Amino acid sequence: MKGSIVALDEINGRRAAALILDGTLEDFRIDAPVDAGPVPGAIYRGICGRPMKGQGGMFLDLGAGNGFLRGAKGSAPGTPLLVQVTGWAEAGKAPGLTQKVLFKSRYAIVTPNAPGINLSRSIRDEEARVELLEVAHEIMEGADHGLILRSQAETADLAEVAEDVAEMRSLADAVLGDATGNSPELLVDGPDAHLLAWRDWPKPDLFADQPGSFDAHGVASMISTALAAKQPLSEGAFAYIEPTRALVAVDVNTGRDSSPAAGLKANIALARDLPRLLRLRGLAGQITLDLAPMPKKDRGQFEQVLRAAFKRDGTETALAGWTPLGHFELQRQRDRLPVTL
Repeated sequence: MKGSIVALDEINGRRAAALILDGTLEDFRIDAPVDAGPVPGAIYRGICGRPMKGQGGMFLDLGAGNGFLRGAKGSAPGTPLLVQVTGWAEAGKAPGLTQKVLFKSRYAIVTPNAPGINLSRSIRDEEARVELLEVAHEIMEGADHGLILRSQAETADLAEVAEDVAEMRSLADAVLGDATGNSPELLVDGPDAHLLAWRDWPKPDLFADQPGSFDAHGVASMISTALAAKQPLSEGAFAYIEPTRALVAVDVNTGRDSSPAAGLKANIALARDLPRLLRLRGLAGQITLDLAPMPKKDRGQFEQVLRAAFKRDGTETALAGWTPLGHFELQRQRDRLPVTL
């Protein structure tokens, strides 16, 4: 089917969401297992422990475990702090925390202790910018919080935007009013898969939230293909994507193509699709690309395509560059867990 589909369903009792563009699975989210720890985006009243000398931070008691706040200074043990979980915890480690708490919804991000009203740079229509700013100033009048209107607000109904901003302001007021206390407490839980789909994905041509929507749109087969180690590229080329304990290894092969440009074509195909392939499987951390053979003069073209692909992707990714053995390395933010079904 041409166009976009957002399908919401459950897999083994866990909420899941799939974004399909022109028949291709573009993104997939599934709730983490119950024992995965604090969900990124969750807001806690944490209680300070002792500073960790040499680590540049301190552990905070969150109630159901600890979190690590980097750069914490001037907070004595027992002090309550309002913190937000920044990412999933790695095995045996505490999740990262930040004091820069954000209240994020589909159209608005409320920023406590950071006053000012801003619009996404993607909103370029001048009439829309004026109307959105009028709404924002009206709703946020007298607030100590700042506000960022997200790109999806540009084409949304102004009444919906106003309602969204008002809800986020009210939530921020309530949470900040509950920030002090003698015990740790979860104040706002992190978003589940369905909420993330509504909040972060563009409005689709078809929204399918009925039970069985995954079966109706062939999502199970798409997920099975996405989780396979061998991934087809273009013109018969393929890549193996295999996570290890230390890193994610990607091996690119040209297949039956024996033309002089076979290696470059396979590597560029991998570069264009790599962000999607990593996103679907929730893979991040250190990633090493064992590319198909190509002349050194073509490395610049490959890097240009790879950089553009990750820029569109949105997840923070650092392109480290080439190793002496001719591999290409990158580091990707761990913003989701590896997918396990």
